[in-house]
Amino acid sequence: MAQKIVGFVSSDKADKTITITVTSRETHPVYGKKYSISRKYAAHDETNQAHIGDQVQISETRPYSKTKTWKLDKVITTGHGQVELVEEEKV
Repeated sequence: MAQKIVGFVSSDKADKTITITVTSRETHPVYGKKYSISRKYAAHDETNQAHIGDQVQISETRPYSKTKTWKLDKVITTGHGQVELVEEEKV
């Protein structure tokens, strides 16, 4: 059975491709300190339905290209996209 991962879309600029970032907390084996690990996966999105900030589920599949071995299963929650801050001119 194919492995499934849940993460957030960090990029949707390429056609039919999304980049998913999966963040997990791990504990150092010797020191016991907790730290975060972020991993990025490129996934195939045939209909371009996922956008930045969406929480998605991806599953392992045959290779679509050199870096794409995952495909989009479903969009769990829709995000609000990116927010750009613009400075106002002071007169």
